[in-house]
Amino acid sequence: MESTTHALPVTPKQIAYARSLALCNRTLLPWEVQQDRRSLSAWIEAQARLKPVSDMDQLPTSRQVAFAEKLARIKRRAVPDECFRDRGLMSKWIDGNR
Repeated sequence: MESTTHALPVTPKQIAYARSLALCNRTLLPWEVQQDRRSLSAWIEAQARLKPVSDMDQLPTSRQVAFAEKLARIKRRAVPDECFRDRGLMSKWIDGNR
């Protein structure tokens, strides 16, 4: 006798949840994973453990903004607008203007 495992089809609820996780985590839901209930379940478990990516995570902290504005006053310069939209840029601007 052969032991063949049959792939169970995914449920509509699984697909809906997986798509919402993919959107929250800004990741791709692989086609291969969508073909088998077990592999989709494993993918969902892995994605559910991740911290969702938020636009707020990209913004500089209030302490960064306050410090940058203080440096700008001391140096008599303006903080570039794009620095207020990206934490990394703000950090680089602060490091370059200390």
